[in-house]
Parts: sequence; structure tokens; C-alpha cells
Amino acid sequence: MKTLYIEDLEKIRKSAQAALLLREQSDSDNSDESCGLACGTPHLQLLCCGGTGCKASNSHKIVENLQKVIEDNGIADKVEVVTTGCFGFCEKGPIVKVIPDNTFYTQVTPEDAEEIVKSHIIGGKRVERLLYVDPKTDKHVSDSKHMDFYRKQLRIALRNCGLIDPENIEDYIARDGYMALANALTKQTPEEVIDIMKKSGLRGRGGAGFPTGMKWGFARTYQAEKKYVVCNADEGDPGAFMDRSIMEGDPHSVIEAMMICGYCIGSNNGLIYIRAEYPLAVHRLRVAIKQARELGLLGSNIFGTDFSFDIEIRYGAGAFVCGEETALIHSMEGKRGEPTLKPPFPAESGYMGYPTNVNNVETLANVPIILTKGADWFSSIGTEKSKGTKVFALAGKINNVGLIEVPMGTTLREIIYDIGGGVKNGKKFKAVQTGGPSGGLLTEKHLDTPIDYESLTAAGSMMGSGGMIVMDEDDCMVSVAKFYLEFTCEESCGKCTPCRIGNKRLLEILTRITEGNGTMEDLETLKSLGETIKDTALCGLGQTSPNPVLSSLNNFYDEYVEHVKKHICRAGQCKALLTYTISPEKCKGCGACKKNCPSDAIMGDVRKPHVINPYKCIRCGMCKSRCKFDAIQVF
Repeated sequence: MKTLYIEDLEKIRKSAQAALLLREQSDSDNSDESCGLACGTPHLQLLCCGGTGCKASNSHKIVENLQKVIEDNGIADKVEVVTTGCFGFCEKGPIVKVIPDNTFYTQVTPEDAEEIVKSHIIGGKRVERLLYVDPKTDKHVSDSKHMDFYRKQLRIALRNCGLIDPENIEDYIARDGYMALANALTKQTPEEVIDIMKKSGLRGRGGAGFPTGMKWGFARTYQAEKKYVVCNADEGDPGAFMDRSIMEGDPHSVIEAMMICGYCIGSNNGLIYIRAEYPLAVHRLRVAIKQARELGLLGSNIFGTDFSFDIEIRYGAGAFVCGEETALIHSMEGKRGEPTLKPPFPAESGYMGYPTNVNNVETLANVPIILTKGADWFSSIGTEKSKGTKVFALAGKINNVGLIEVPMGTTLREIIYDIGGGVKNGKKFKAVQTGGPSGGLLTEKHLDTPIDYESLTAAGSMMGSGGMIVMDEDDCMVSVAKFYLEFTCEESCGKCTPCRIGNKRLLEILTRITEGNGTMEDLETLKSLGETIKDTALCGLGQTSPNPVLSSLNNFYDEYVEHVKKHICRAGQCKALLTYTISPEKCKGCGACKKNCPSDAIMGDVRKPHVINPYKCIRCGMCKSRCKFDAIQVF
């Protein structure tokens, strides 16, 4: 294997920067005019989102069609089609971005390829119907910089997603890729690099928020013949796709960070633990590792030094508990994926008994740019105790579903209403769940809460890995708590009694309440049992599992009381508490409801008002969906 020196890397970087320069300039310019070959533009690029979401909507066929039309028109030497990672604005995907005028086309289909090329690329005229329409002004917006979704974002961990080809190592190098590693190996000691990480204030983005530099320092302290650097890519929160998108859009940033960590702690071995449900991320990691090896960036004597490092990929089977670092390590060892008591911490005894450092994907993605731009630059962003930015998967009843990255300290209100565009269909905001199954429900009174580790914990939730699910007036908070408990019970490893038994008892109580069989004593039990589980469970999964129950009790106690005392679900989500009736004034006796009722619960003659037998009704809602006269009433 050849040796790559820092001078060689610099040559690759300079030669590869020309193509990237167009994309970087377009992100900083304010061009409101389209440019095409007819306008004298010498070279154009079409960036097409190649993330999982857009690929599921045939973005790969868009790329194929764009390339075909370009070739058919003899302009392949002037126009380049590039498949990138996620742009973040998933609600409006698939996305095609034209460079250098930065035109941002949304909800593109394979059939739109010909019009984009002929109208915009050849004719210099934008395709208006594919532009984003600002819901506030009803005007077309051509440049993503002018969209509310992007205006308050600061992309650091996501800096290369949507900008580079994740399967082209030269694109990454053109963005100063592997320069942080090169400088660390040739100009800095491990202690100096660890000190930079400590001064930056970077904390673990997997949920716990432990200082990254301190964690590296602990792992360096322990001496052993082998050490391991582990990337935790086991992203299991419902609705979360932060780490997946980083691996799909910028895999080399993770590889470079693992190598820097290896240099700091004295490790030559890297392991990426990724769930097998992420085939595209796995593919792009494999491509990136192969390219790095071929270039001499992975292997022996990297940059001519005595430092050697290589990476292997290990697969997880999708167990949520394996996001906990000791359970993850056991899974990689071929054992049952369950946590163990700490100490000893993995820094002392981890994979195969050797000192091991575990960081999640987003944490690692921040490392190279911190070393490139400096600790002071990174620590100037965010709040006093929570530095930098945080990536969130914004989902649920929100207009702008997508992947966002904001400075720590940004408020929930800014995220939901400015970036997210507010609640869908003009509905009233009710709650937002941060931190996934381990987090809590925050309400309207929490909207001005700044996003940082301490503030979210004080509000009864947590940062978590970055899931953020918005709920509206049609969501039942008791049912939401039950949903998360069902997930936790399903994913529990069963090792400790509080989690194995305690959460099942919580779920049983919630089930009784949603079925109309709860008591006021059950509400007291939910609270006391939930607090006991938090105090006694073995690992983070069990300790945080009662959070959705406790936070919903604190913020929506009146809903619980309504379920118990009045047998009412105000959101209409608990079927056992619903009563379906037919208004005799509105019913025309058409028979549509009767014909479609799966339980034969509806009786009546043609052209006469029908009635519902409450003992047969299974509350499926089929009658209401089929009635054209709004005669079905639900109480």
C-alpha cells in the first residue's frame, strides 16, 4: 500500500477544489437570476439528493434521466450531474439544485428532468412550477438561502451533506477533508489534540452529553496492548434519522474523526457498529473505507508517520438497547446485547476487555472541523454549557418535516414555527416530544425554552440523540405515553427487574386507562412506579423510560382524569372511549355506512334514518369515512 504524504493530500485538495468552488460560491452569493448555457455560463452542476428519503421517491431515476437528456443534447462536457447526501428539507424532496445560480427545485419527478435541462440549463429560464412556494407570501422562492427552513440553521455536522458526492473522496478532500488528521499526526501531540477537544466544549451528541475531550482523555490514560475506537451508529429512536443522513452524505468525516480519536487514545483499530436496516449508509461507508485505503489514508504509516489505523464495520440487528455503549460492545462481541454496571467504564475495559472509546456519529462529525477552525470558533457558538450546534430530525404534525441543525440555545418556538413552518393544517400546537422514547412531552409553556442539555432536562425532557416529534390537538397524550411504553417494553433487554417488570406494569395501567377501566389510584401508581424505575433501572434505557409517562402526567393531568372519571378522550384517539351515533336529522338512509360496516353494527331501512348498535360497534370509523352527509357523530 502506498504512503500518502501531507504534500500529496494538498495537491489532491487543490486540484479537486475547482468543482467544489462553484457550489461553495453559490451558497454565499445572492443570485436572483437563473443562469444557463444560453446566458454564457461555462459550466453547470446539477446536485440531486441521494439520501434514503429521496431515493425512495425515485431520485436515482431523476439522475439517470438528467444524464440521458444532457447526453442527448450534446452538453455532457458542460453540465455535470452530482448525487449528494440529504439537503435536509425532506418535506419537499426529491430536491435538485442548480449550480452556480443556486436554484432549488422541490418535489422533482423523473419526468421533470427533460424540462429542467431544456428550459433552465439550455434556455436559461427557471422552471417556475418546481420552485418552493413560501406559504406566508404565496410567492416562488428560487434560492434556499431565502427560505425560512434554512434561514436560522447553522450546518456544522451537516456541513457537507447536500454539497459533496459522498462516494467521491476527492470531493471530501476539496472541503479540507483529512487535513485535520494530517495536521494532528504531523504537527500536534495527542495531548494537544485532546486539549483542543476539551476547550471546544463538544459534548456527546448521543444523548448523555458527556464532554468528548474528557472521554478521550480517560481512554488515553489506560495502558493496554490494544485499544479500540467505536463509532455508535445504532440509531434507534422512532422518527430519528440524523446519524443515518450524516453517514449517507458525509461518511469520510466519521472515518477521519475515528482516526483522530485513535491517534489521541493510542488505538489502531476502529469499529463502526451500524444497524443492518441502513443499507445505503452501509454502502457509502464501505465505499469510503475502500477509497481511503486505496489512497493510503487507512492502513500503515499514515502520512509517513508511525501511526497506523484501519476500520471494520459491524452490524446490529436493530435493538434499541444496543445504543447504550456497554450493550453495543457486548453485541459486537457476539454476546447478548444487554448493558452492564459501570464501572468499569469502556475506557478501562471495553471491547474484548480492552480500553475502548465510544462516540456516536454526530459527535464524530464535529471533530475534523473543530480541529480545522479551532476550539475558540466552536465554543463561540451555543450557550455557556452547551457549545456548538445540534442536529434534529423534525417530524410529526409539522409543515416542514426534515433534518435541521441549529445553534444550541435556539428556542423550541423558533424551531417549530420559524424553521418548521408551524403545525400542519392550521391545527393548534399541543406538545413536542424531544429525546425520543427517553425524552418527555413539552407544551406551549415550554416553547421559549432554549435547546441545550440543562434546559431540556429542567423542563422534564432531554436532548437525546435528536428526535423531535410535534403533536397537535388531535393527539391524545395518554395514548402517546402508551405508544412510547410499548416501544420501550418491546426493546428492553430484560436484564434488570425495574425495566423488565416495572415498565410492563406501567403499560398495563396505561392500557386500562385508554380502555376506560382506569382509576384515580392508577394515576398515583403511574407516578410513584415511574419515579422508582428512574432511580433503580440498570442503564439509560430503563432510567429514562418513564419520562413520557411522567411528563405527560405533569403537563396533561386533566386528560388522564377525563379518561378515568368521564371516560372521555378529547382527541378521539382511544377507541374504547368513543361512541358512534347517527344523527336522524342528517341521515338520508342511503345505506353507505351499513354496507361498509365490518361488524354489521348498523341497522335501518332504505331512505330512513339508520342506527348503530353500540354493543356491536368496533369503533373503526369506517362509517364516518363513508358518510357523505356528515351524519355520523363521535362522542
